[in-house]
Amino acid sequence: MKKLLFGAVLAAVLASVWCRAEDKKLWAKSFLGKPAPAITVQKWIGKEPDRKGKFVLIDFWATWCPPCRETVPELNGFHQKFGDKLVVMGISDEKEEVVRKFTEENIKYYSALDTSGALKKQYEVTGIPHCVIINPAGTVVWEGFPLLDGYKLTEEVVAALLKKGG
Repeated sequence: MKKLLFGAVLAAVLASVWCRAEDKKLWAKSFLGKPAPAITVQKWIGKEPDRKGKFVLIDFWATWCPPCRETVPELNGFHQKFGDKLVVMGISDEKEEVVRKFTEENIKYYSALDTSGALKKQYEVTGIPHCVIINPAGTVVWEGFPLLDGYKLTEEVVAALLKKGG
């Protein structure tokens, strides 16, 4: 009986782990392993980054969004630590004055305005923050809600993607 119970518990644990990996919750269309849509924005706050030969991390975000604000320090860290290989950019569909005020005080990475939401619509983003990492060849190698338990976008995850080369 103990063996049967242990086997059932083990099977349930393994199934939940497998399902968890297969069922990562996305609040956007998946582009993982596919070519990323072209990055188009209406205006850069500051200068436009040189993306040639680099990985690109896009963060769809808004100033009013608490989880978006929570990711800012981590994204600042990615920008500082991996800036030679990774371009970190936040893209918001809010008004310029709102975004500019927040970015000047808090954000060290690149920021852009997509007030029409064109890029956000291409990715079919329905929940923010939503991050996408694109390799230098233009393929999406990571996507999702960066704070999702079990799938957090961490320094270790970014370092592994950069090391792997996408």
